Amino acid sequence: MAKQKKKASPESFWDMLKRWQQDERFTKILAMLSFMLAVYLTISFISYLFSWRSDQDKVMHYSWHILFKSSVSVENWLGRLGAYSSHLLFFYGFGIAGFLAIPLLVQLGIRLMHRGGWMSFLRFSTHTIVIMCLLAMIMSFVGANSAFPWGGAFGNYNCNLIGSFVGEIGLGISLIFGLVSLFVWYFNPNFQAFQMETSGSTSISNFWSPSWFKGFGSGSSQEDKSEMAKSMSFHSQMNPKEEENFILDFADYNAEKLGFVQPETKADTSTANNLKESNLEDELSLTSVGVLSHSQAPILNLEIAGPAEERSSYTRETEQNTNIATDSSVLDEEDGWNSDSEDLFDPTLELSSYKIPSLELLNDYSDQKAEVDRAELEANKNQIIATLQHYKIEIQKIKATIGPTVTLYEIVPAPGVRISRIKSLEDDIALSLSAQGIRIIAPIPGKGTIGIEVANKNKQVVPLKELLKSERFNDPKMELPLALGKNISNEVVVADLTKMPHLLIAGATGQGKSVGINSILMSILYRKHPSEVKLVLIDPKKVELPIYTDIYKHFLAQLPNQEEAIITDTSKVIYTLNSLCIEMDQRYELLKAARVRNLLEYNDKFKNRKLNPEKGHRFLPYIILVIDEFADLIMTAGKEVEMPIGRLAQLARAVGIHLIIATQRPSVKIITGLIKANFPGRIAFKVSSNIDSRTILDYGGAERLIGRGDMLYSVGSDMIRLQCAFVDTPEVERVIKFIGTQQGFGSPYYLPEFKGEGSEDEAGMISAGELDEMFAEAARLVVQSQHGSTSMIQRRLKLGYNRAGRIMDQMEAVGIVSAAEGSKPREVLVFNEIELENILAKFK
Repeated sequence: MAKQKKKASPESFWDMLKRWQQDERFTKILAMLSFMLAVYLTISFISYLFSWRSDQDKVMHYSWHILFKSSVSVENWLGRLGAYSSHLLFFYGFGIAGFLAIPLLVQLGIRLMHRGGWMSFLRFSTHTIVIMCLLAMIMSFVGANSAFPWGGAFGNYNCNLIGSFVGEIGLGISLIFGLVSLFVWYFNPNFQAFQMETSGSTSISNFWSPSWFKGFGSGSSQEDKSEMAKSMSFHSQMNPKEEENFILDFADYNAEKLGFVQPETKADTSTANNLKESNLEDELSLTSVGVLSHSQAPILNLEIAGPAEERSSYTRETEQNTNIATDSSVLDEEDGWNSDSEDLFDPTLELSSYKIPSLELLNDYSDQKAEVDRAELEANKNQIIATLQHYKIEIQKIKATIGPTVTLYEIVPAPGVRISRIKSLEDDIALSLSAQGIRIIAPIPGKGTIGIEVANKNKQVVPLKELLKSERFNDPKMELPLALGKNISNEVVVADLTKMPHLLIAGATGQGKSVGINSILMSILYRKHPSEVKLVLIDPKKVELPIYTDIYKHFLAQLPNQEEAIITDTSKVIYTLNSLCIEMDQRYELLKAARVRNLLEYNDKFKNRKLNPEKGHRFLPYIILVIDEFADLIMTAGKEVEMPIGRLAQLARAVGIHLIIATQRPSVKIITGLIKANFPGRIAFKVSSNIDSRTILDYGGAERLIGRGDMLYSVGSDMIRLQCAFVDTPEVERVIKFIGTQQGFGSPYYLPEFKGEGSEDEAGMISAGELDEMFAEAARLVVQSQHGSTSMIQRRLKLGYNRAGRIMDQMEAVGIVSAAEGSKPREVLVFNEIELENILAKFK
């Protein structure tokens, strides 16, 4: 007999709901509904604040029937439904705290839109409801005598209930206690003075961390839970040795379940048994701050071999860890990172559609390439030989190397010829050749020759496009490659900014500084993704760098309250530099917590998901500070600029903050010894004097350059003559427009806010009424003479010694002169009268 075909059972409600939940369209509709309800409640709540007096009696009289009473008019902006819903949540609900229902709906819409993260939503909802209840009671207690329902029915009922037990004063104390407890629960302040060490290795404060739902609702099976329960109950029936081995085996089993360890790579139990208990404290603390990866945590826990109570707490902790979803590809909602180490974090995914600009946007300048005439080389060679023979200097060999701007003639002098004699003939050789920019290198480093650089009559343009196509620029080993130009041998020179680590650029007006800065910035834009590098651009001249404004949502960084991305105001420069110092300190804290030494190691660890974002860790982009005219900042701000620049120059390298500073006149007051010591990478275009050349490079020669991109590049002890890469303004505009039209981040990269308390405190140390009548005149005298001496003030202003000394102390308090150093004159900290007038204006 054929079996009777079973009748298909009707689809249950839960099966139908599950099928709908899997449909992406259904969840998107629910998400839009949540957003709409959030907007609706926001408008009705705001309207309730103005219309509650006139609408309250109508809503209370008709109750929910008012929704169907078309004859009843209300003043709520959203009509009868708005009046009833807002009255329901305000009067019968939580009062002002009812506004917190709006972010709850927004969060629900986001979770529905992403179709995940429900543990995060459950945690957010619980926290919001707790805060809503406490806030309703506080508002009800504060506004008890007001007709407005500040805390709603919920707040009034609970305040009356608690107040009947402990009285009004006790109610206030209870609410304060609840507020403080909530603060401690969420922010977990570190009360180190009150920490009490337990018998184990952890302190009581370790238990105060907001991990309410760790592992709650995850995908662990009932079999795993039952096995863990059995393991906990069997502790008391084992001897210590058996119990220890059982824990080790169980931890291995647990690691396999979680997908952390492959079966063939289990931890060697003999090695684990030999680990000392003293090392356990340090390694467990590393796991708690997110330094060690999640996959290492179960292996570290194998070291536990203490009393039974500690092992029981370990087993409970292992049970919580087992509650994490067993699928290694599922993202852990609590820790915010993936346990699968092969799934690397990619910072470029946020702007995955971003495209690097095409090289076709740049010009190749092939029509401006000029070759050196062979006859010109022979004529110059013969003229050099004739000039040297005229002064009875014999040479053995001469060789020419043709560069884009100059030609290097290498000569080998005859034995017994002193190099200083050839060096002293620099001007005579220039006169005989009728050439501009003769420079003698005696001797050439690494060679047994003397170099004579002679400018070519027809200079060759070095297009940036040609450098960006070179293999050296596209070398993946370079983190921040800068296409600088071509050397004397027509070889492409590319420098890595991370190896410099800071760059100092100097040169007279019109000699190629701005073109060099544009080439450097274009090199970065052509190599890096917007998520990998951020630029802080400071332009006191206000005309050179505003061209980069269009990429402020891609590559620029700025202060939160800053209107323009390009900084031109001196006061904002001070805030920006101090904000970068704060950013540097914060990054060092992250590196310290991650136990790494530099940004490259930190980001590599973060990409491998070994750092927990919920512990404050984040991907750190490089930050490059570019200052186009440093001398102007020193003249107007002085010490306020020099101090943060000095800190950044000394410390910022390891955390990925690099400085590029350009100035026209490299005097010793602008480029101080502290700055020079921390800027090993230096570029000198043509300068006006040998003193300026020595100030920037520690060597002469920059005054003999021929200009228009001819430069000397110094890094360490090497000195290279280059022709700077050329990129014209229309080319830069095309590249910036190409980047600016692409999708950028929602906002620029915001630096930490700096409130400027330090400068206000300095000015507030002494009031205007306390200043001497001759203070302004004495300060001008000291700044003009750059000599801070009490005896000079006494002599020039005809004052008594006590009064002159008091004026000098006041100038020290204001910041015009430094502290006294015995009998030596004080150092004057203000370099010009413009800066002095800014200081004196604070006391008028």
